[in-house]
Amino acid sequence: MFRKLAASICLFLVITFQPLLSRELPAVAGLPLEAVGGAFSIDFSSYQNGKLARLPIGVFDSGVGGLTVLAQILQLDSFNNETGSPGADGRADFEGEKFIYLGDQANMPYGNYPAEGRTEFLRELVLKDAIFLLGRRYWKVATAAEPSFDKLPVKALVIACNTATAYGIEDLLAAVERWRLPVYVVGVVNAGARGALEKVGEQGAVAVMATEGTCSSEGYVRAVEQAWREAGLEPPVVIQQGCLGLAGSIEGDRAYIDLSGAGDRFAYHGPAVTNSQAPLDTMLFAAYGFTAEGLLGSGQGYGLLRLNSVENYIRYHTLTLVNNYSHLASKTPIKGVILGCTHFPFFSSEFTAAFDRLRSLDNPDGSAVKPYAALLAPELALIDPAENTAVELYNTLHARNLLLVPGEACAIRTDEFYISVPSPGLERSAYDNIGAFSYAYKYSREPGKLTLEYVRRTPMQRGNLSEEARTMIKKSLPEVWRRLVEFNRESPRLAGFPDSLRLN
Repeated sequence: MFRKLAASICLFLVITFQPLLSRELPAVAGLPLEAVGGAFSIDFSSYQNGKLARLPIGVFDSGVGGLTVLAQILQLDSFNNETGSPGADGRADFEGEKFIYLGDQANMPYGNYPAEGRTEFLRELVLKDAIFLLGRRYWKVATAAEPSFDKLPVKALVIACNTATAYGIEDLLAAVERWRLPVYVVGVVNAGARGALEKVGEQGAVAVMATEGTCSSEGYVRAVEQAWREAGLEPPVVIQQGCLGLAGSIEGDRAYIDLSGAGDRFAYHGPAVTNSQAPLDTMLFAAYGFTAEGLLGSGQGYGLLRLNSVENYIRYHTLTLVNNYSHLASKTPIKGVILGCTHFPFFSSEFTAAFDRLRSLDNPDGSAVKPYAALLAPELALIDPAENTAVELYNTLHARNLLLVPGEACAIRTDEFYISVPSPGLERSAYDNIGAFSYAYKYSREPGKLTLEYVRRTPMQRGNLSEEARTMIKKSLPEVWRRLVEFNRESPRLAGFPDSLRLN
């Protein structure tokens, strides 16, 4: 009954759930064993010298959202650094460790690929991300004549993306085994479920706010059920909300938000009256509480209305979640909300404000009964899977003696940050008017075309990180920002870069 109920209320999905892992790995998994120095190659000798502990830790996401996971890893203090036993000691648990981060921004949002019938391409993307971190190859800049090969590989892989975890972790585990690499892989979905168990316990429903792809995988539905059963508890009701466009709006994707205000309605793919995946309900317009400055087309009738701020996306998706839940038989209050996309914790306060607003919203019929108050627990916990992910990473590396010991230094001087950009020289239809992938091209690509290098992974710097992203990271993740600036200032990977391109 639980599984049936949870599946029935996963919102805005246009595909049915399929097994995540077919019999065969994506074809790209075979290239590291064949192509030395190619676009998808791994230097296996790096894992044969017995000095794995000195390698950095790899973290990847579809954009900058995974930096929230990195931030939690950096600030974790749940263990004694001398003994590894549980208990804070006033020192960061990953003290001295260095990290290599990849944001596959050119290919994001990952959550749209399943809905567009491109699940197999998504699986390929996840393996390509991992191969990059396990290899040495990168591009100094997108227009470089040839790639560079002085990046170090990593000793562990953190999939800091819920959609990539849901669709790709089984592939990646199988690929690492096939490649015979002593590399540990950790994802965020099971960690998020364990975090929900800690916050919700025996009483209360669990909501999952994630990308459409993560919801359609049912990864959180299964993970929550497993976590509760392992604790000897009856699994709770799980309500999912596929938040179409929210991650894209946070990253400034012009398919969902246009900060210039020009608002090309033909390029817009976000919630709209005519969008069957994410319809704006005109009967709920007052309840949405949209801010006027975050709307486009408001003077042209409901049919042309487009969301144009992260806050309005959050208000749309929180109301849609709770309103749909109100029509179900279950009236167990929602006690915990898993922020099942690593971009969402940047806006935790906006989520809290949106739910608080819904709890106090008056009934439009004038009655004293507030329509949503009984469906939301007085103390609603927002669950960020990142903290539990950090704990799992520490436990595993400590058990394998792969953490640095006193007097031992990582083989790289600074943390490193990379971001993907569209490769030059692709067909003309690949690009929109600002040089990003067009929506049609991005979600029409087929897997297996491995002679094409769709993106180039380059050091993250001022020229490829938007002003909005820079401001968001600097404000919300100051320690990550400090390390990103240090990378720009001191890393040999940016040797020769003009100061005008370096972050400061």
